[in-house]
Amino acid sequence: MTEPTKTRRGREAGFRFIFAAALMNAVSFGIMIPVLPNLVKQLSGGDTADASTWNALFAVSWGLMQLCVAPLLGMLSDRIGRRPVMLISFGGLAIDFLFMAFAPSLFWLFVGRLINGATAASFSTANAYVADVTAPQDRAKTFGLMGSAFSFGFLIGPALGGFLAGEWMTSYLGDFALRVPFLAAAGLTAVNWLYGLFVLPESLPPEKRQKSFQWRQAIPLVSLSFLGKHGDLLGLAGVNFLFQLAHTVLPSIFVLYAGYRYGWGADIVGLSMMATGILGILVQTLLVGPVVARIGERGALLLGTLAGAVGFALYGWAPTGWAYLASAPVFALMNFMQPGLQGLMTRRVGPQQQGQLQGANQGLQGIASVAGPMVFGLTFAWAVRHDASLHMPGLPIYIAAGLMVAAYLLSLRVGHAPRGAVPAAAE
Repeated sequence: MTEPTKTRRGREAGFRFIFAAALMNAVSFGIMIPVLPNLVKQLSGGDTADASTWNALFAVSWGLMQLCVAPLLGMLSDRIGRRPVMLISFGGLAIDFLFMAFAPSLFWLFVGRLINGATAASFSTANAYVADVTAPQDRAKTFGLMGSAFSFGFLIGPALGGFLAGEWMTSYLGDFALRVPFLAAAGLTAVNWLYGLFVLPESLPPEKRQKSFQWRQAIPLVSLSFLGKHGDLLGLAGVNFLFQLAHTVLPSIFVLYAGYRYGWGADIVGLSMMATGILGILVQTLLVGPVVARIGERGALLLGTLAGAVGFALYGWAPTGWAYLASAPVFALMNFMQPGLQGLMTRRVGPQQQGQLQGANQGLQGIASVAGPMVFGLTFAWAVRHDASLHMPGLPIYIAAGLMVAAYLLSLRVGHAPRGAVPAAAE
């Protein structure tokens, strides 16, 4: 067997391992999505507006922890490898699910969210892992496949969470039915931790790791300065931030929004997420590869940001549940954005800095996770309280559409191929 063939097979095997880990993690994370807001609503007295405010507070606290710790975890993965950092992240998520399952009050739910925020690096570290084992010219396609792992997880997870907390389970367990999905998620995350411990191989060999750990670079605002040192990386990070900020609108309000506007319960919310997840998977697995090969990473970035703007606008307008679901195919085209964006960004840095890049991106996501729930959750609470005169519960989703318009315009300026040599992938 020739050396190039060994290298290629090694990369394929590494990708299969990380795909499986990402899939299991996304399923466990997806389980909580249709359930957690209703648990918050139950613990806060049953008022929709109050629940939206509490959800915003929890999300802001989680985002602040992520902002503070994500750069440290990103640099740590460059120093000691990707696998140990993923184990830390899986462990923190499992602990958070146990808090959700047994928390007697909002305070203990809050503690679990802080623990998870401080260890949330599985997605960003998975992206660094993919960059380690994938040639630069293949990264957009591979990031699309990674996106499908997350979509598969969010397809299965919300439907499973909605079922476990639905009317059938409630008829047997009463209010405790809202806790059952978190027990299932904790068990699945524990399995994922064991998988990472005994099966997942390390992607970053010792000779390609950072030789020293620079603590100053782990300071959140200092770590973001890394983005300004590599050409147009800062502009692309700005596109990513606008996307991440807009993307927080549905996690922040969707469960309460769908219940308020369309009368959907946890089971219907889970099925609607399953339907939109199927569309995302079709785009990521069948379209991203050939379309990116034809229109390039820049074209994919522009297509994704524009589709996101139109899709959010349609979601905000949709007066009925059926109209909302009919808008989903347009929104699904936003899945072209991240493969194109990650392909452009990872080609601007070498293998020793992929973790730092993804840590900085995760830090930006932390800022978005702080600002987004405040903007969207509080806007939705205000719109609900004034619905008799305003008649616009979709107002926060319109704001998200405006952010995606800004991302599209910025992409026109900065979304070109990197100048100079393309960094080599890890052999």
